[in-house]
This record gives sequence, C-alpha cells and structure tokens, in this order.
Amino acid sequence: MDTKNENKRWRNTPEYAEYQRENFWADNEGKTPPFNTEPGKLEERAKERLTEGGWYYASSNAGQSYTHLANRQAFFRHKIVPRMLVDTNKRDTKHEIFGHKVSAPIGFAPIGINKIYHPLGELPVAKVAKELNLPYCLSTAGSTSIEDVAAANGEGPRFFQLYLPHDDELAISLLRRAHESGFTACILTVDTWQLGWRHDDVNTSNYAFYHGVGADLGLSDPVFQKRLAEDGIDPQKEPNKAGAKWIDNVWHGRAWSWEKMPWLIMTWKEISGGKPFAIKGIQSVADAKKCVEIGCDGIVVSNHAGRQVDGAIASLDALEKIVEAVGDKTYIMFDSGVRGASDVIKALALGAKFVFVGRLWVWGLSIMGEHGVRHVMKSLLADLDITFNVAGIQSVDQIDRSWLESYAPGQGLIAEKSKL
Repeated sequence: MDTKNENKRWRNTPEYAEYQRENFWADNEGKTPPFNTEPGKLEERAKERLTEGGWYYASSNAGQSYTHLANRQAFFRHKIVPRMLVDTNKRDTKHEIFGHKVSAPIGFAPIGINKIYHPLGELPVAKVAKELNLPYCLSTAGSTSIEDVAAANGEGPRFFQLYLPHDDELAISLLRRAHESGFTACILTVDTWQLGWRHDDVNTSNYAFYHGVGADLGLSDPVFQKRLAEDGIDPQKEPNKAGAKWIDNVWHGRAWSWEKMPWLIMTWKEISGGKPFAIKGIQSVADAKKCVEIGCDGIVVSNHAGRQVDGAIASLDALEKIVEAVGDKTYIMFDSGVRGASDVIKALALGAKFVFVGRLWVWGLSIMGEHGVRHVMKSLLADLDITFNVAGIQSVDQIDRSWLESYAPGQGLIAEKSKL
C-alpha cells in the first residue's frame, strides 16, 4: 500500500498491487472504481450490457455444462499453502514466453468475433495487451483484420491462433499475413472442427457469421476474396453468404489428422523463419506425447473452457497427467476455467509454464470497452501481485507442486453452481 516501498527496487515490472490502493483512494478524488471484478458480479454486469446473442455466445457451454462445471471443481480441489515471513519485498511477477519478456505468466486467450461484444472488436483488447506487456493471441475467427490488430498491438508480443482451412492456399495466406504483421508464434486449435452443441445458441439461431457479422479477418484476405469471386458472392450485397462461406472454411466440420501436421509445421517454420508452433486443445497424455514426437514447440492444455465436449475431463486434471508425461520435453501452456490469480498460481504449481485467460476480459470488453478490458486485466495482475506478497511467493519460478494441498474428487469443497 505504501507507494514508496522498497519492492520497486527489486522488480522489472510495475508494482501492480498499487492498483488496489488506487481504487481505495478513488472516492477521495470524486471517483469510483469502474466496476466489481469478482467473477460472478462481473458476469452479471456483462449480461446487462450485451445483446441476447452476445450474451449467449460468450456464456454458452457444450451440452449440460458438465465440463465447465468440472473445470471449476478441479480448481477447488487444490488449495494454496501460504508461506510466512518470506521477504516478498523482493518479488516480481515477470516471466518469459517464446523469447518475450512479459509482465506475468498470463496472456489473452484467442476469442473470436469480438465485435459482438463491442463495436471496435479486437482493437481495444490488443491495445491493452500491449500496454500491460501481456501476450495477445488473435483468433482466426476474429472480427478485425490481422493487419489492423497488429497495428493496435504495436510492439506488444502477439501470437496467431489458427483454425486450419481445408484450402492450403488460404491457410498459407493467413500464415503469411500473420508473420508479416509481427505475430511471433502459431497456435493451432484442434478441438473445434465445428462448434460444440450449445443449446442457447442453437435455439436462437445465434451464429453471427451467418448474419453478416464478424468475418472481417477472412474478408480482408486476398485468397478468400478470390474464392468469393469464384462463387459470385459480393460481400457488400450478400454479407450473410460471405460470412457463411468464410466460417464454413474455418469451422468446417471436417477433421484433420496427425498426417497433416508435418506439412503445417514445415510451412509455418518456412514462412516465419523458424518461429514457435504449438497445438491447443490437448487433453490426453497420448496426444501430448504425439505433439512432442512431431516437433511442436509447445502445447496448450485446454478443453475450450467446456464449450466443445460435454462431460469431458477438467483441463486442470488433464494438466497434471500431461506435465508428468512430457513436462520436461515441451513448453506447456494452460487455459479453461481461470477466474482469478489463485487459479493462475494453481495451474503454475501443477506444471503449466503460462496461463491464458478469456472470459474475464470478454466481460470487461462488454461492459466498458477498452477501459473495461484494462480494468479487468489490471485487477487480475494486482490480484496476482498481492497474492505473491501475502502467500510468500517471490518469483514465478518458485511455484511448484509443493505450494498445493490437493484432494481427490469428492473431497474438499465443491462450490455452489451459481458461483462457478
């Protein structure tokens, strides 16, 4: 709380804990904190601001939401064991990923069609990511061109998440555009050949691309423009058809197999000059081992936040097993179910090297655009910095399995469903 405390001398990152003081002091200057970032209240506020379609798309999970529930329950089974009388005046949340020195082991997960949450789409998100020096990952399903997102992100670290089309020329064009726009890693998502069965979206015909919204990343691609012309589709006059053709190239329902991966890795490496390639959506040890075998630089242990396969293993439970099998052989990242700094720490303790967050910043974007994203992510960084301070953590590399007390399924606390 003391703005002159000695921690500043020991760190290379801003002292994010001071954001707490800034909010405590706000009413002395006739201000109020922007909004409550407690996940439940944050979600409620976002629901008030979003259209029905925006809310359904952001909040829907696969089937009966059992995988979403499992994600949160898995976090509850692991408890942090704080350590006292540690000199956390000497602490720093700094981290490194794929050669980038960043503020924390936290990144912006790839989430598509941001224009259904805010008119400026991905631009304010990319801008805030740069300001905070956190990696930003752009989705192939983004609603803004690759080039415009790169401009908004400036010199910030950024990665490109690929949904691989069944059109090699189009895939190469997307990868080339990403590389030329400064995206320094390719992360292929393999759990979404098509969307999972999400009841609210299906029941309300809630698919923005089929209604002329959100296909800007594809519509700005020269190869895809050629494909539209070949089919006689004018995107200005027939936006619904153009959007459908784009997304049907991305979430096409046609699975890829391991046999295609050597070509994709080779193609990205040739285009990018050898930059990292990772696969996102890994949940089994066998698949993690296969990723190592084919030469992936990293994997993202993820179940797509419970939005693809209902009744699946919790992402955090998958992480434990995968780390045991290949943790020393590849760079392991994590997402799904993260709602606060303690979740980040638990994932790191179980062996993840980096954690992506998604829905939190989507709610911030929905509530207050750029300012909302900034508030949510600065709050998360403050939460992380404060937890380091009060739990006795001095640096990210200190966090290992010894920081957790864990319970088998059925033991420990199971949260009320309303809090998940």
